[in-house]
This record gives sequence, structure tokens and C-alpha cells, in this order.
Amino acid sequence: MTHPGFFDKSGPYTVAKLAELLEVSVAASSQNDKLISGVRPLREAGPDDLSFFDNRKYVSQLAATAAGACILDERDAERAPASTVTLTNAAPYEAFARAVRLFYPSGHRSKGAGSDAPTDGGLVHPTANIAASVTIEPGAVVGREASIGANTTVAAGALVGYRVVVGEDCFVGPGVKLMHAILGNGVIIHSNAAIGQDGFGFAMSATGHAKVPQVGRVLIGDNVEIGANSTVDRGSLADTAIGEGTKIDNLVQIAHNVRIGKHCVIVAQSGIAGSAELGDFVVMGAQSGVLGHVVVGSGTQIAGLAHVTKDAPAGARLGGSPARPFKEWARELAAIKLLGRRGGS
Repeated sequence: MTHPGFFDKSGPYTVAKLAELLEVSVAASSQNDKLISGVRPLREAGPDDLSFFDNRKYVSQLAATAAGACILDERDAERAPASTVTLTNAAPYEAFARAVRLFYPSGHRSKGAGSDAPTDGGLVHPTANIAASVTIEPGAVVGREASIGANTTVAAGALVGYRVVVGEDCFVGPGVKLMHAILGNGVIIHSNAAIGQDGFGFAMSATGHAKVPQVGRVLIGDNVEIGANSTVDRGSLADTAIGEGTKIDNLVQIAHNVRIGKHCVIVAQSGIAGSAELGDFVVMGAQSGVLGHVVVGSGTQIAGLAHVTKDAPAGARLGGSPARPFKEWARELAAIKLLGRRGGS
């Protein structure tokens, strides 16, 4: 079954109308009557979608995009495909934030259990689809149009929010908050984890910071485990995704649009910044971090306290801050230790 999504959408709008509403420039052309029905990232956009470009790291995605229209700086317009209408603005991200607010007028607010409570005062909405073998403990809230699979337990005080999908044989721990999320089978979410809240998205300028609605989802694969008090932000447009079998410790922060592969291990107090990507079987030691938009190859091992600031190839072993090859980092530590001993003699 196709998921209906978490946010209602307006539109479509013609390119000419978008240019007017978003305060962007567009050259007069026969394509100005083209209808645009949604907003998507460059690599996922189709002919009826609007996207944006403001990070040179994604210039190859701009060149290959199938987007019907794209907001960008005038200096980058020639990089877009001929099939993509270019909407130019000196601050493309701010203009795109206006576009998301236009298409998703309610996207600036997270959806909890849903807009209407059960009329009988109960905590499980009558529209929720709950298998007969599900256990719902006292104080748990199951929102409107939520779905919970067989043999799953929703522990005391947990929230399974509006249209959230939880698969079979899952455990949703005490105080867990699930919003804007779709979970596979065999997933374990430990106490007080928060899944699906807003990502930290703002179009920053000298006049203030405009909130960018976060209208993506969180997708969690089968047999994923997420530790207590960890947080997983939903995507801005694309989804935040955690692959099958990945294990996440307590007090871990995963930001919006992050993609984590299968069977990764992420240890306590680690953080992954927005739009970073981890391959399969990546290991992150305690208090390590990955910078936004960085790609970490499969099988990479990141030592505790290390911070990855640039793309890492598959199978890399990294340590230090900024992270570098483990042997290089170890030699530096040994040299510093030796210098310390000499200075004290």
C-alpha cells in the first residue's frame, strides 16, 4: 500500500505564477505555462517538480536533474539542463524556503497524534489500524490513521503519531515519540527516543533566519535498534533513512536527510549532520561525528572522538579531529607523547 504522506499539499502552479509568488526571475518563454506540482531534491525531482541549487558539491546533480524548474543563482543558470526552467534569485535557498511553505502550508508544524482526538476520551484513535496481537500499555497514544503490525508492543507513555507505520514484532519503548515515520519489522526503539521531529532547517540571512518546513519522512529498515534518548530528524524534502540491521546506541543525533546503510554501528553521543551519507557496515565510535553532506564509504571505521569532515572511501580507518587515516593519527599521537616526555626531562 502506498503511504498517503504526512502533509497536505497545495498547487499545482504555473512557472510564471511561481516566479511571482516566490519573488524570483524567469525569462519569458513558452515554458512559463508549465505546471509545477511539487518540490523535490535535485536527484529525485521529476518534470513536474521544482528543485533548487546553492551548494557546488551538487553541481553534477544539477547537470543531471530531471526537475521541471530549479531555483538558483543567475551565475549557475547555464549549468542546468535545457529541459529545466531556471528561476533565478540571489538567495536561492531563501526563495526555495518560500516555495516549500507555498506547497506545504502546514509543513512548519509537526503532526503529533492528529488534529482530532477520540470522542470517547481514549488514547487510541478509532481510525488506527492495529493488529489483534498488538500490546498497547497504559498511557500510550496511537494517533489518527496510524498502523501497527502483529506482535508489536507500544510501551507506557509512548506516542505513535498521525499516519505513522510500525511493522510487526517491534518494540516501542516507554516515552518514545514516533512522528512522520515508517518502521519495518523487528525494530526496537528504546526509552524516550524521539523520531521524526523537525530537522534543523533555516534559511539564514542578515535580517533573520526563516524556518524551512521539513516535509520529509523517517524510514527505518527491518531489525534496526535505536537507543534511549536518541533523536532522528525527519527529512526536509528527501527522507532520513536508516538501513536494515543498523544498531544505534543511546544519545545519538541523526539530522535531516541523513542516509545510513545496512548493519552500521553508531555508538553513544555520536552525531551525523544533515544530508550526510553512510554506506553499509560503517562503525562510529563514541562521541564521533560526520559533517553535513559528507559521504562515508561502506566498511569505514571511525574512532571515538573523531570527526569526519570530508568524503571517506570504502574501508577507511579514521581517527582524530579532523579525521585522517588511523595510522597517521596514531603516529601523530605517539610523536606528541614523545615530545611531552622530552620537555619534562
